[in-house]
Amino acid sequence: MEIIHKKRKEKKEKKTEAKPRSASAVMRRRSAVCMTILVVCGAAVAGKLLKVSVVDNQKYETLANNYHFGTMTLRANRGAIYDANGTALAWSATVYNVYIDPKQYQDEMDAIEKANAKKEETAAKNNEEAANLVDVDQLKQSITTFLVETLGIDRAELEESYTKSGRYYVLKTQVEKDVADEITTYFDKLKLSFIGEEATTRRYYPQNELAAAVIGFTNGDGDGQYGLEYQYNDYLSGVDGRIISAQSANGEEMPYRYSTTYDAEDGASLYLTLDSTLQYYLEKSMSEMVEKFEVNDRATGIIMNPKTGAIYAMATCPSFDLNNPSEIYDPVVAAQLKELPESEYQDAYLEAREKQWRNKSISEINPPGSTIKIVTSASAFEENLIDLNSDTFFCSGYLQVQDAKIGCSLRSGHGSQTFTQALTNSCNPAFMEIGLRLGVQKFSYYLQGFGLTEKTGIDLPGEVSSVVVPEDKMTQVDLASGAYGQTNETTALELITAYSAAINGGYVVEPYVVDHVIDSSGNTVLQNTRTVKRQIVSEETSQTMREQLEAVVSSNPSHNAYIQGYRIGGKSGTAEIRATRDIEDDYVASYCCFAPAEDPELIMLIQADYPNPEIGYYGSKVVTPYAQEIMEEILPYMGFYPEYTDEEAKEMNVSVPLLQDATLD
Repeated sequence: MEIIHKKRKEKKEKKTEAKPRSASAVMRRRSAVCMTILVVCGAAVAGKLLKVSVVDNQKYETLANNYHFGTMTLRANRGAIYDANGTALAWSATVYNVYIDPKQYQDEMDAIEKANAKKEETAAKNNEEAANLVDVDQLKQSITTFLVETLGIDRAELEESYTKSGRYYVLKTQVEKDVADEITTYFDKLKLSFIGEEATTRRYYPQNELAAAVIGFTNGDGDGQYGLEYQYNDYLSGVDGRIISAQSANGEEMPYRYSTTYDAEDGASLYLTLDSTLQYYLEKSMSEMVEKFEVNDRATGIIMNPKTGAIYAMATCPSFDLNNPSEIYDPVVAAQLKELPESEYQDAYLEAREKQWRNKSISEINPPGSTIKIVTSASAFEENLIDLNSDTFFCSGYLQVQDAKIGCSLRSGHGSQTFTQALTNSCNPAFMEIGLRLGVQKFSYYLQGFGLTEKTGIDLPGEVSSVVVPEDKMTQVDLASGAYGQTNETTALELITAYSAAINGGYVVEPYVVDHVIDSSGNTVLQNTRTVKRQIVSEETSQTMREQLEAVVSSNPSHNAYIQGYRIGGKSGTAEIRATRDIEDDYVASYCCFAPAEDPELIMLIQADYPNPEIGYYGSKVVTPYAQEIMEEILPYMGFYPEYTDEEAKEMNVSVPLLQDATLD
């Protein structure tokens, strides 16, 4: 028993000794877990700090700056647009945004009331009546009335602005300088400073509707819309500056003396190939044509250098006023809109407005009519398919092509004729025969080569592609009708570019409107020059075409832009458009001419879409007289003067000296 008791005692003592060792292990384990948690949390915090301070530094710096600093944009002055002679077509003038500092307004009104109270207190001590008190309510009313009348703003909106939080609220944008000066003088006399002004810009178009579809315009934010304003917006717009102002602890902007200004970088200016004088002559005559022949779907005209592709004038008529682009400029369309019921007006107005903004020269397509015969002819000469000395073409008034009987404009027929006679007569059967000689493959090849299946690449927005029957789907009927100007449809710019290639030595050039761009420091940042895409016909073929087209004008002066003393080549065209309106047929009348015929320096194309057929619809009647009128004006202006043969000099009724460009003496 004693032994057992002793063993139990020893066992108990061993247990007692083991307890401290077990508690220590638990504590160590707990410490390790806690330490691990602390290390993990510390690592997470360190990682977060690293992300905030290094990885996302820019983000949080921006947030902090946005809290401590307010920013205000200073609009850059938009670059100007000038014609080839430096005449301003678009420029930005300084105007002003008038703003109110609501906090300053409250402080200044409170200061006046405190000054009144102090005067009254001082007067009471001296048993006097306070003098020179300011009636704050009356002052507020006078200020409000002045601003409402001067700025033309809403009274309720102005009175609401007095109570707004912050230190900046715009009352009126684009205020003219004389009005801004009047406001400054008014508040200087009152010795109040809660009204301020900041300079900004406004776009002006001093020539109003001249070349409107080419220039385009800007929207309310000053960004380019349509035309060159849109195409060259990145150059014109410049880089805006900023005013960074400090904000107080409660987030309110502090007065403007606690601010830093980063000046704006003004936009670059465009110098065009357009000549405003040529543009005026073109638009003036086209307007007369549109009015006289009641042209239903507008007219378009282009004057360009056939060698370089530089556009001297490009017009859509009727035009529109760039200073008020939303007003319907065409009086006929405007009158038609007024007659519409209210339910139809808005959609019709929007459609008419969008239409008047479009540049017809590049955004609409039509069958080219007989002007395409130049391309057909040049292609055939290049392939040696026409012999000027021996070939004749017989016209009975029509030509049977497969199952189609295609007529000539002269229903009785032209009979037997040389190529020159066929071109002068604009004989459709003759050119159908030439087209059939070429064949589908060659005809398609030259259509593509002359650029009639692709955009020209002009530096203007909105250019559309032509619609041409593809080679693999072209029938003999398509070939025959395409050869004299039907079936396929092109833009006016594509057509004049192709025509230019036929007479300039065979070179297809890329047309352009901007000659060069100069930045605000006077550096040239862009220079456009002649760009040749390809040579499609030889110089020999081109010379033949120049001679043949000059013969057309000289042998049939009454139907062409013949001007005594000048060598001019040209060709009229009349394309038929079926079932476009509520009448049986519509027509596109056109005329394309160039001078000097021996070495062309300018080429002009005019198209009139849908003239009133009861008045006239042939290109030779509708367009040619006005083309002749324009050429008579622009040739001397460009330095080309008449040279008369002895026979012409004898036939002249009166001999007078040419005094243009001469001095008064």
